[in-house]
Amino acid sequence: MLHFDSDYMEGAHPKVMERLMATNLEQTTGYGTDSHTLHARALIREAVGNPDAEVYFLVGGTQTNATVIASLLSGCEAVVAAETGHISVHEAGAVEATGHKVLTLPAKEGKIEVEVLDRYLRDFFADGTYEHMVLPALAYISQPTEYGTLYSLAELEEISATCHRYGLKLYLDGARLGYALAAEGNDVTIKDLGRLCDAFYIGGTKVGALCGEAVVLKGKGLIPHFFSEIKRHGALLAKGRVLGVQFETLFSDGLYLECGRHAVSQAMKLKAAFTAAGYTPAIDSPTNQQFFRLPNPLIDRLSESMTFEYWGPRGDTESTVRFVTSWATTDEAIAALAAAL
Repeated sequence: MLHFDSDYMEGAHPKVMERLMATNLEQTTGYGTDSHTLHARALIREAVGNPDAEVYFLVGGTQTNATVIASLLSGCEAVVAAETGHISVHEAGAVEATGHKVLTLPAKEGKIEVEVLDRYLRDFFADGTYEHMVLPALAYISQPTEYGTLYSLAELEEISATCHRYGLKLYLDGARLGYALAAEGNDVTIKDLGRLCDAFYIGGTKVGALCGEAVVLKGKGLIPHFFSEIKRHGALLAKGRVLGVQFETLFSDGLYLECGRHAVSQAMKLKAAFTAAGYTPAIDSPTNQQFFRLPNPLIDRLSESMTFEYWGPRGDTESTVRFVTSWATTDEAIAALAAAL
């Protein structure tokens, strides 16, 4: 059985596992104060081009989003997100459970358009009664989006400028960031994120790690006592070195980008196989998520030998499905899929 459901179906990149085993019997201090985690922080600061950045490691994406967003907002403040955004759709109300509303905006292929964001904020603050409302104080975007699409550097610069003009902070979800950085046509670097975002995270769970996300805060004091906030949200890992060792490995010798390049390369082969068989992508994604509108009989036949996800409800005659590659997707798996088409 082939599996194209997600990009975290395998465990971890062999180099990460080797490093975890090699350091397994070391005795280190906890909660991210060990030498491996300190080194990982230094490597990430260097990668983002900001020696003053604060770097913290959490276990998973939903935990990270809920903890960071709640810590960036005060009691009466809310986060603005695309109506298709992960925190809006697929996190079971985790942000709302912290007491903060998610204000959703229309999206185009998963992206918030700067004109839509600007109009919403302009109209909000032009309302003389806005102080009686939940206050938008943070914008949430993801790179890549839920639809595998990318913000260009120009779009990101405009969104950042718009947020800051209205007094909002900008937070970027980078669960699949490695696959965005490796995509053909991408012009956004990790240094750009460090410059334009107040906070973002570098996804490890979906990009070669066993688990873990690296939160990057633009400057010291952006979130006062963030270590304590992580603890308060139940997100502080006692064996912090488990996360530190993994990111130390991923950010040594270019491994993180290598993981991204492999997955994107395999995704392009997968797209080419579908195109050669006469099927057009439902969304033109340059990343490791590929979407197709397929006849239901073909979906049923493919389901006998492989797994993938419906993207929305099943249609009467055809449905949209998603195929995902990862750092571990093999040439043999892509060839078998092509043969099955």
